[in-house]
Amino acid sequence: MQFQVPQFIETEDKIIGPLTLKQFLYIAAGTGLIFIMFFTLNIWLWLFFSFFVAVFSAALAFVKVNGRPLPIVLAAAFEFYWKPKLFLWKKAEIREAEKEFKIPSVPEKKPSLLENLQQQLSTTKIPVPKREKILGSSILDKIKSTKERFETIKRITGERETARRVDYR
Repeated sequence: MQFQVPQFIETEDKIIGPLTLKQFLYIAAGTGLIFIMFFTLNIWLWLFFSFFVAVFSAALAFVKVNGRPLPIVLAAAFEFYWKPKLFLWKKAEIREAEKEFKIPSVPEKKPSLLENLQQQLSTTKIPVPKREKILGSSILDKIKSTKERFETIKRITGERETARRVDYR
């Protein structure tokens, strides 16, 4: 038996035109406040305040900060600033701990013969005979000859690819 699973459960439904119910209520509240101010304030004062109310209600309806709606961000900011914060600081315990703390001395250890050899092999600039070869002209010739064996191909799609060249002679 097959069931249909809802895909977009986090998106709100568009109820009134292109607006969700919350967006419509923020715009309606701003419009209602502007309407009430029209009858209570002088015309120049009404124009001044209605601009700010319209901008604030539009911001509440449409602005998102880091993917979160502005009302949720404002509620979190309000809660952060008005919620009491408790910081505990115990000076006496910290000062005593600082006095007691001393850096232990580490005895100098002389490396063994095997450790010394390992360090020399891994950090030396001079090649060890019979283990490393000096980069000479014979190796450079081999590197040049390997470049000749490879060729860059341009495909129909425009991408370039390095391919090995095979000569049947």
